[in-house]
Amino acid sequence: MIGKIKYYLRYRSKRQAKLKTLIETGLKIGKNFVYNEGCIIDPSHCWKISIGDDVTLAPNVHILAHDASTKMYLDYTKIGLVNIGDRVFIGAGSIILPNVTIGNNVIVGAGSVVTESIPSNSVVAGNPARLICSTSEYITKQENQMKNAHLFDESWTLGGGITTEKKEKMIEILTRDGMGFLK
Repeated sequence: MIGKIKYYLRYRSKRQAKLKTLIETGLKIGKNFVYNEGCIIDPSHCWKISIGDDVTLAPNVHILAHDASTKMYLDYTKIGLVNIGDRVFIGAGSIILPNVTIGNNVIVGAGSVVTESIPSNSVVAGNPARLICSTSEYITKQENQMKNAHLFDESWTLGGGITTEKKEKMIEILTRDGMGFLK
């Protein structure tokens, strides 16, 4: 357990150093920005990227402000700004391409490829990403699912000190009931 904590702290400090370098190079981020393991924010074009407040990038999200597919043929690389609004969640493995604006209150589903701008208050998913529903419709649906689902508090997380017994119990509950919700 101590080894895992040391690894996490070492990895976290490397991510913070990487983020600091991106900011020094011109990346703009708001408050409460969270980015997880494996995220790539275009290091050679980061000053073209702006990220608002309360934004979360799940693991392995890529944000690109350039597209070098034209370099070999035209001797030029396409570039574009990327603007991400406030209260945005970008799901694991998603790719945000250049010249895209993501509005406020947006959820991007895991594995999505965002090739066009997304209006505020939208849930999108797919390759290419397409509108699924409004954010409020999605949240209402999830609230309704919570009424019949098992709710796990923070003691069921690694940070909350989950025990082996609780891990086994969680698997048992999810096997029996399907989807649950974790605080």
